[in-house]
Amino acid sequence: MHVKKLTVLALFTTLSLAVYAVESAIPPLVPIPGIKLGLANIITLILLQNASAKDALMVLAARILLSSLLFGNVLSLLYSLCGGGLSLLAMMLGTRLLHGRLGFLTGALGGLAHNTGQLLIALMVTSTPGITAYFPFLSLSGILTGLFTGLCGQFAGRYLLRGRHLFR
Repeated sequence: MHVKKLTVLALFTTLSLAVYAVESAIPPLVPIPGIKLGLANIITLILLQNASAKDALMVLAARILLSSLLFGNVLSLLYSLCGGGLSLLAMMLGTRLLHGRLGFLTGALGGLAHNTGQLLIALMVTSTPGITAYFPFLSLSGILTGLFTGLCGQFAGRYLLRGRHLFR
């Protein structure tokens, strides 16, 4: 990997971690556990649209590991890896099917997949089938917050990287 690319990916990792830390300081918007804006996914979307899926995966994995070490625990690492991994897969599929356009739909797919992944992990960890009652609320919140982060990623990527060839 070239030094320039490694440096740019490190900067995106730092930015993603900073956004995550700021979002962690925001009090919950609704009294349902697990509902967050997912603002760090903006960085993932920008990378999917302007770099490669491999680059997005590296930044996502580094952010999840660092945020779990700094702000969470082993259980939060498990939830984040599953949610983040499914979200990345859904956003990769959305980016490919939509040819990099309609980032808000890609974000909605990612938000829905993220919450689905976390609910699956919660079901496995707790062995409580009643936890699936959260699914409609988590689905709705994942879609709505994903639409928001998708729009942010679409606009931020367009204006942040205009004319800059950071990954070439």
